Amino acid sequence: MTYAMIGTWRMAYEGLCKGIDLLSEGGNSADAVELAIKEVENHPFFKSVGYGGLPNENGLVEMDAGFMNGNTFEVGAVMGISDIKNPISVARELSHQHYNSVLVGTGATQWATINGFEHQNMLTERAHKIWEKRKKEIEEKNLSPYDGHDTVGMVGLDNNGSFSVGTSTSGLFMKRPGRTGDTALVGDGFYADSDIGGAAATGLGEDIMKGCLCYEIVRLMGTGVSPQDACDKAVYAFTDKLKKRYRKIGEFSLVALNTKGEWGVATNVEFTFAVGTEKNKPAIFIANPTSDKKTNIEPITQKWLDEYAKRIKAPLDD
Repeated sequence: MTYAMIGTWRMAYEGLCKGIDLLSEGGNSADAVELAIKEVENHPFFKSVGYGGLPNENGLVEMDAGFMNGNTFEVGAVMGISDIKNPISVARELSHQHYNSVLVGTGATQWATINGFEHQNMLTERAHKIWEKRKKEIEEKNLSPYDGHDTVGMVGLDNNGSFSVGTSTSGLFMKRPGRTGDTALVGDGFYADSDIGGAAATGLGEDIMKGCLCYEIVRLMGTGVSPQDACDKAVYAFTDKLKKRYRKIGEFSLVALNTKGEWGVATNVEFTFAVGTEKNKPAIFIANPTSDKKTNIEPITQKWLDEYAKRIKAPLDD
């Protein structure tokens, strides 16, 4: 047996490192995935997930999260939950329920409260300033309100051959109250089958949910296709179809992992991700689509990392 983890975006790295450490010590994939995502949720400068996440058009941080156990097919999810510190933990706990395993809005928040999950005001001063600035820009310059919709997704494999997958996001910035995307939808934003592997998605949920891409990638891996080929086949075929049928398409990226610890990525934009395995320590890579419907993957540069760190912590103009 082997262990491995893959996560979406640069923001996944520190959490994934903790998850890999847990797996290397014999921990299970469910604990590793939850631990890794909580690390992202708790970081105030990641503006698309958890604490510090950007709010909806009314200034409220509404969060979505999903969790799936690849051994049992247990699924739990929350949509539009607010003022709860770690939505991924609520989603995982809900996965143990046969009924009522997916909760939305005030119902999700009430259930989390009753069951002892920690409350926290998830709107930071920084996120509030960004929201105020965008409201002003919309009013004065007629700009599009939407900016930012990056989900953290983690797929984990442990030494017992068990898969887990989790997702978490604060969703589309300036979204309408009650809006949800693919993040908490099984088969769209996440999927895991311990006989095959797992996949997670990030990007514009309204378009990702049209393709059931996480399920499709796992299905393709089940036919013997490698994770990379499965990602390429699923993502780029659907990209072409959606452009033809719908005439437009948002940004989306997917990651996948199989039972051998092999991984794959496909994207229609520049996309960073983190991955670690038993054989290779955690690292950050950058992926781009190619003209022949493949994915070019390269190690991230220190220059890129330095610029990223400056950008996410840059002072806001008053």
